[in-house]
This record gives sequence, structure tokens and C-alpha cells, in this order.
Amino acid sequence: MDDYQNWMRQALQEARRAWGETHPNPLVGALIVEAGDIVARGWHARSGEAHAEINALRSLGRLPKPGATLVVTLEPCSTHGRTGACTNAILNAGISRVLAGAADPFPAHAGRGFTLLRSAGVEVITGVLEEECTDLNLIFNHWAVTGQPLVALKTASTLDGRIATRTGQSQWITGAAARADVMLWRRYFPAIATSAATVLADNPRLTSRTADAPEWCPVRFIFDRRLRTADRGGLNVFEDAFAARTIIVTADTAPAGQVAALERRGITVWRLDVRDDATLFGAFKQKCAAAGLTGVLVEGGGTFSGAWLKARAADYLFHYTAPKVLADTEALPAFAGAPCPALEKAFTLQHIRHAVLGDDILTRGHLT
Repeated sequence: MDDYQNWMRQALQEARRAWGETHPNPLVGALIVEAGDIVARGWHARSGEAHAEINALRSLGRLPKPGATLVVTLEPCSTHGRTGACTNAILNAGISRVLAGAADPFPAHAGRGFTLLRSAGVEVITGVLEEECTDLNLIFNHWAVTGQPLVALKTASTLDGRIATRTGQSQWITGAAARADVMLWRRYFPAIATSAATVLADNPRLTSRTADAPEWCPVRFIFDRRLRTADRGGLNVFEDAFAARTIIVTADTAPAGQVAALERRGITVWRLDVRDDATLFGAFKQKCAAAGLTGVLVEGGGTFSGAWLKARAADYLFHYTAPKVLADTEALPAFAGAPCPALEKAFTLQHIRHAVLGDDILTRGHLT
């Protein structure tokens, strides 16, 4: 069992090599093991290209030896899409045993690959580091089950839940390690969203900037019902090298002239029903789904984050906590506008994971 977990950890490392590159497909890593030795590795690089199992077999460059084991982070696919079924490739290669992490989350597919392999005489061992393998594909799993994008809120606060002083000072609540972790998660999500208030106050870039990769930009959504950002100059999201990836989300009653002027500047505008937050966020998620955007990371102030909570439109939470206390009831809270009348009605997290990042702590999980 120790060997199984060690191999699966290495398969997870292979999967992460394509971090943020595979949407709408999952991250998957695979190994081929012969007589206890890893002889080949593979990972799924991007949608439409070969799956991890196929790449591992290709990397081997020959048929596996009798008794070989395939280690894979996700149940091998059993259906023909843009690539052939991995179960067929496994059987054709003569693999004797498959160690798998998570099951396929699609309800119609879950367990089917395992059943096909077992019926053909392959030993199948499932659930190896299952929690880690499932956690790897937060976005894909949600998309597979709901057909909707995973909307995740990101906040960073003091121990007493404040994101800025009463004067609005917020740089920096958390330390360098936590901020670097945010950049990794920005790279994981295909889209990011914030409010006009945040854009006007902080002029963010909303890109992923890491030490070992070029600056990368997700699709950037700016929620601006009154088009307050439209005529402001010097805003990064409209003037940097990634401006074409910025989309304004505004009211369906927005003046046609202003919308046309923005579109002439190359800025996409989504006009949605904004009669209330639940309607707006619901329409937004539907439009993201139609556009094939499987996940959105929401970064904004307490009012914006609170609106998503109150509308019950957010699915996941990343909350970074710094070892600081402002002890000021006038300091800005992480969540506002979503009053909770009783503890039993509080928003809670499931499948919780923690990480220590320098002096800060990340708590993340699915919102319920």
C-alpha cells in the first residue's frame, strides 16, 4: 500500500504539469510500473489531445512487460470522444493491473471503465489517494455533475474577519506566500470576476504572475451595472496586453450608445437581467456555461462577496487568514449584506482543506 500511495503521488505530480491548461477536461497523470519500477510517465496536456494513459504508453515506446501496472489519477475513459477509449488502449497493451485514484464524476460513466477492465481480466484497485485525486479536479468535477461553472469566492482577512481598515487600506493583509498561492489558483481557473468598485479602487491586473512562468490572463469579468468604469482611463483591465480578454457584465437596460462605444474599443459587453443578485448571477452562470467557461474565481470586496453568498450563487470558498487583529468594528468585513439570523443558518464548508502559507492559513471547501 505504501508503494501504491507513492506511485499515486508521482502520478499527481504528472497531472499538475498541465495546471490550468486542460479545461474543460480534467487534469490526469499516469505511470507504468514494471516489477516495482516506474518505467514511463504521462499526463493529459490539453483538451483534444491524448489522455494521460495514452501518453504514458507512448512514452514507454514498447509494449509493457507481463504483469505491468498502470497507475492513473482518474478512472480511464470508456467512451470514444475526440480520442479513443483509454480502456481499449489499456487492454491492447496487455496491462495486468490498474491502480486508480478517483472515479469518473460523470454519473453515466462512473465506474464503467473499471467494470470493463475487470470483465476483461484486469485487476483494478480503486480509491488510492482518492481525496487528493478528487481535489485535483474541483472545476471538472462540478462541471461534470451540474453542467455549470464552479464559482469560487476568494477572500483574505485578519483573524477578526476584516479585509481592510476603516479607511480602505488592505495592502497587504496576507504575506508573500499566501499571495503567491493566489496566483497559482488564478492560473487554475479559466475566468476571474470582480466588481467595478474594486477596479476603481485598486486598479488590479487580475492576471496570474508566478516566478517560473510568463504572466497569464484568464477571461476577466467586471461587474459594472452602471458602467462606471467605461469612461475611466488608465485601468489595467482595459489597457494592458490582455484587454481583449476583459468582459463587462452590465444591466440589460444599459444605454446602447455606451455599449456600442465600448465594443468599438474591442471590449466585450454582456448585458444581463439585473433585477436582483440571484437573477443576475444565475444568468451570468448560464452564459458562462454556454461559452464553455467551466470555472470562475471571484475576487472582490465584502459587499461583492456577500452578494454571491446571499444569492447562494457561489459554490466554493478560498479564505486566507492572516495572524492580525484590527479590533475595529468599522473596519471592512470579508462578507457584508448577507445577514445570518441563526447559527444553524450559517454558510458552511464541506470537504475542507487547509494549508499553511508562511504565517497565513488557507481554508477552502465547498459552500453549503
